[in-house]
Amino acid sequence: MVLKIAERALVPPFMVMDVMREAEALEAAGRHIIHLEVGQPSTGIPRAAADQVARALTDDPLGYTLAAGMPVLRARIARHYRDTYGAAISPKRVFLTTGSSGGFVLAFLAAFAAGDRVALAAPGYPAYRHILTSLGITPVLLPVDETTRYQPTVDHLKSLPKLPDGLILASPANPTGSMILPDEFRALAAFCHNNGIRLISDEIYHGISYGVTATTVADISPSAFVVNSFSKYFSMTGWRLGWLIVPEDLQRPLECLAQNLFIAPPAVSQHGGLAVFDCRDELEANVQRYARNRDVLLRHLPESGFTRFAPADGAFYIYADIADFGEDAEMFCKRMLHEAGVATTPGVDFDPFKGQRFVRFSFAGETAHMEEACRRLAKWRKA
Repeated sequence: MVLKIAERALVPPFMVMDVMREAEALEAAGRHIIHLEVGQPSTGIPRAAADQVARALTDDPLGYTLAAGMPVLRARIARHYRDTYGAAISPKRVFLTTGSSGGFVLAFLAAFAAGDRVALAAPGYPAYRHILTSLGITPVLLPVDETTRYQPTVDHLKSLPKLPDGLILASPANPTGSMILPDEFRALAAFCHNNGIRLISDEIYHGISYGVTATTVADISPSAFVVNSFSKYFSMTGWRLGWLIVPEDLQRPLECLAQNLFIAPPAVSQHGGLAVFDCRDELEANVQRYARNRDVLLRHLPESGFTRFAPADGAFYIYADIADFGEDAEMFCKRMLHEAGVATTPGVDFDPFKGQRFVRFSFAGETAHMEEACRRLAKWRKA
């Protein structure tokens, strides 16, 4: 008997995870691999926050918290918005989630019905469209390029035959690192609010930018969601803790969804999240290292023939055009991994239209690894 497999389970893989698996197999066989494929800080939770977690393991029973998370952490996040953006956010609108991934699932379920259409940029984070598809929601891809700094615009939305039910923005963006300038961000938020388009603003790379100011939608649109995470700037990837800023009309529906789907985010991670806000010096040192890594790649990748990049305004990615190399990105990345020992992600993971001519480099690791990767690539390209 052949049993049914639900169609929603047949989403494409998140290719970067497949690249990581192949790279780890090579390492297990004795190869030394430089990992530029995964968007994950090489640093762990700051020391002081780790010490606070250790105390919590002894002093707290670590049972269920409220579905929306610990009130003290929700208040601390609201204070973060006041201190960082000058935005007055009620702690009631802050909702802790199991990573930003859990936040996307909750936001999509609360805001959209099966059959709704949600627009997003291509290239863009592949899990957006895969989560949407698994929930019966139709992704509407907006091809973007250097003419709009790899970001969607109001004109993109107006050009659609029918306005979508939602729009996902990411600034800084994965895979490009590009950011939306403040005036353009406000124009997009206003257009969405005035036309009944639910805006989802992915702000997980806020705090990691290079001379460009990040704009939060939290205080400029009452109908928009913010999705954020402790994984990137706060260097807590494996702790699986994120948060939403929830529109008032969806607070109770989202709470009921979370109660049934997840019960509550991890209690121990919330203790870490509360402590990490007091570790700014260590976190800012991480950002300074990312800036050095970015400079190393932008300076030395052209020596290997990589000369055209998306604007790397923030996050820790460089999205490079390899069209001149005359090779498909998947095969190019596979050869780079096996022949040069450098793991990167092919652009087809992020863009089904033109991704075969792009490669993403992550510079979240150690500066010495960036320098070694550039040496290996230069030698490989000259061979």
